[in-house]
Amino acid sequence: MMFQANLHYLCMNITLDLPSEVDFSSKKRWHLAFATIYCSRAFKIKTSTKALHGAAYNPRKVLRVSTDTIAIDVVQDHPFFSGIDQSSLAKLVKDKSIDELANLGGVQGVAASLKSDTTDGVSGDQEDVARRHEAFGSNTYRKPPSKSFFIFVWESFKDPTIIILLLCAALSLGFGIKEHGLKEGWYDGGSIYVAVFLVIAVSSISNFRQNRQFDKLSKVSKNIPVEAVRKGRRQQISIFEIVVGDVICLKIGDQVPADGILVEGHSLQVDESSMTGESDHVAINISQNPFLISGTKVVDGYGMMLVTSVGMNTTWGEMMSQISSDSNEQTPLQERLNKLTTSIGKVGLLVAFLVLVVLLVRYFTGTTKDENGNKEFNGSKTSSDDVINAVVGIVAAAVTIVVVAIPEGLPLAVTLTLAYSMKRMMADQAKVRKLSACETMGSTTTICTDKTGTLTLNKMTVTKFFLGKQHVKAESHTSISAKVLELFHQGVGLNTTGSVFKSTDSCSSFEFSGSPTEKAILSWAATELNMDMDQIKRNFNILQVEAFNSEKKKSGVLIKNITDGTIHAHWKGAAEMISRMCSHYYDLEGNVKPLDQSDKEECDRIIEGMAASSLRCIAFAHKQVIKAEQEDHEHIHGNFHPYFIC
Repeated sequence: MMFQANLHYLCMNITLDLPSEVDFSSKKRWHLAFATIYCSRAFKIKTSTKALHGAAYNPRKVLRVSTDTIAIDVVQDHPFFSGIDQSSLAKLVKDKSIDELANLGGVQGVAASLKSDTTDGVSGDQEDVARRHEAFGSNTYRKPPSKSFFIFVWESFKDPTIIILLLCAALSLGFGIKEHGLKEGWYDGGSIYVAVFLVIAVSSISNFRQNRQFDKLSKVSKNIPVEAVRKGRRQQISIFEIVVGDVICLKIGDQVPADGILVEGHSLQVDESSMTGESDHVAINISQNPFLISGTKVVDGYGMMLVTSVGMNTTWGEMMSQISSDSNEQTPLQERLNKLTTSIGKVGLLVAFLVLVVLLVRYFTGTTKDENGNKEFNGSKTSSDDVINAVVGIVAAAVTIVVVAIPEGLPLAVTLTLAYSMKRMMADQAKVRKLSACETMGSTTTICTDKTGTLTLNKMTVTKFFLGKQHVKAESHTSISAKVLELFHQGVGLNTTGSVFKSTDSCSSFEFSGSPTEKAILSWAATELNMDMDQIKRNFNILQVEAFNSEKKKSGVLIKNITDGTIHAHWKGAAEMISRMCSHYYDLEGNVKPLDQSDKEECDRIIEGMAASSLRCIAFAHKQVIKAEQEDHEHIHGNFHPYFIC
C-alpha cells in the first residue's frame, strides 16, 4: 500500500505541471510524452526492484538501477476532430483495409469525423485550414539541408588540377625563396596561389548560386495546381495548400496529391509503379479498392477523393524526404573541356618529368656549362650549395612547365559564360532549370512548340454549331427544337468532367472548371442555351461512364431518367469518330432522319472545313436504349443521332 501511495504521489507531482486544457502545440506534446515516460519508468523500476529484493526491499538503499528504453505512442484526440487521429488514417490507406474503413463508417463516416462533406468539401476559411494544419500537418515534405558555401569550396579543393597547382605553388614558393630570397622569391609561387584562390572563389560562388537558383526553380516546378471542392465550389489551389478533409477532383494525367479515399469515380485507374514498381494499372473503385496513394498517377477515368493524410504522414512523403537532387550536373561542353584539361595536365606532367630527368642527367654528367664556359658540376669539386641551387632551378623549370600546361581557366571561363547567359535569360522571365540549356539553345536552328497554351492563352470558345447538316447561327438558337435542346443539355451536363458553379446569394456570373474544351462547351451551353446543370443532375442517375482518353478520342455516359425510367446513352468526342457511330441525325424541328452515304460525305466535308479553319471539332450523339439492350451497358453502339459543334 505504501508503494502504491508513493507511486501515485510521484505521478501526480508530474502531471500537475500540465495545464488543465491540453494545448496541441509541439511543446505541450513533449511535456505529455515526458510525463508518461517518467511515470512508466518509475513504475517499472520500483516494481522490478521490489520483486527482486522481496520483503527486504528498502527504497533508500537503492543507489543505482539500470533502466530500459521505453517507446510509447502518445495519441491525442484533437477536440475538434474527435474519434479519429492521424496515425489511424495513415495506417488505413497504407494497409488498404476495407474492414477498417467499414469500422469507421465508410467514406461518409471518415468525412464526418474530419468535419468534411463528400459533396461540398471543407469550408476552407483561414481558421479551418489552420486547425487542420495543427491537427494533421501540411502537405509539404522535409528536404535534406542544402549544401553550404563551404561545401562547394571544399569540393573545389578536391579537384585534381587544383591539388596539382597547389603543390606546384608550394614548390615554386619554396624554391623561389631559396634561390632569390624572400623579397623577390615569392613572386611565382604567390602568383599561383592568387590564381588558385580566384579559381576556387569564382567556381564556388557560381556553383553555390546555381544550387540556390535550382532550389527556387524546383519549388516552382513542384507547386502543382489541383482542383479542390470547398464550400461546394470547385476551385484551383496549390498542392501545398491541400489539407486533410479536402475533396480533390482527379482526371487523366493528374498526380494524386495526397493519400485519400475515393468518394466517387468512373473507370478510374492509377499507375502505382512509382511506389510498388509494378507496371500494371490498378483499378480504383468504391467497393473493392477505394484507396489512393500520393505520388501515383491517374491513367484512365476520373473521380473525386477525400484526403486523409498529407505531407510527411504519407508514404510518398517519407520517400521524398530521403531523396536529394544533385544540381551540380555538368554540361556536355564542360565535361569535354574537363576531359581536355585533364589530358593536357597529364601530358604536361609527363613532359615536366622528362624535362626534369633530362636536365638532372645533363647536370650530373657535366654536360651543362655556366656563362664562362665552365662545367657546372665537377664532382667533388662542386660545393653542396651550388648543387642544391642547380637542382632547385631544374625542379622549378619542371614545375613551371606543369603550371603553364594546365589550362585551369578554360572550364572556369565556360562556367562564367553559361552563368551570365542564365542570368540574362532569367531577366527575360525565362526559367532556366539547367545551365546546359543555355549551351544547347545556342546551337538551335528550329524550335517546335505547342500552339495551345504556349503561343495562345489556352482559352477556347464555341464559334460554330451544326445540327445535323444545318449550320445554326448564334441568333438562331431559339429555333432549335425543345426536344433536341433537352438532349443536348443532357449530353453536355452529364458527359463531362467539368462543372458549373453559381453562388446562390449573388447574381455573379458562372464559374466553370475543367479542361479548356470542357469550359468552352459548358460556358456556351449555360449562357447561350440556358442549361441548368444542377437540375439535370437531379433528374438523372448516372449508370455507367466511359472516360475519355487519347486512344478512344471519345467519352460516353449511360443515364437513367428518374421520372419515367428511360435509359439514354450519350457520346461526345472527335467529330470523325462520333459520325461513324451514327445511322440517323436530327434536324432543327427535332425530326429523326436517316444518315445515308451522301449525308455522311457532307458531314465529313463540314468537319474537314472546320478543321481547315483551325477549329477543334467536337460531336455529340444520343440514343435511347430499348429494354432488350438495357442489360448490356458495355456496348451500346449504332443508331445514334449526331449534332456537331466547334
